[in-house]
Amino acid sequence: MNSRPNSGYYDRNHRQSAALIRARRPYLFKNVVLGASITAFTLAVYAYTLNVVGQDEFEDVKVPEKK
Repeated sequence: MNSRPNSGYYDRNHRQSAALIRARRPYLFKNVVLGASITAFTLAVYAYTLNVVGQDEFEDVKVPEKK
């Protein structure tokens, strides 16, 4: 057992303390906006890529004949 008093932002059960919640509160909105914008950008690139690849007809690819 650790006889030292809890000096961190987490209690013995590894839950956030009130001090940690207060310290993180000013950044919560900014972090949510940044996370949403990164997710939206990733999904937009993915959708664009699937859309562009789906338009290719592959007419220039030679298919070998079956024997």
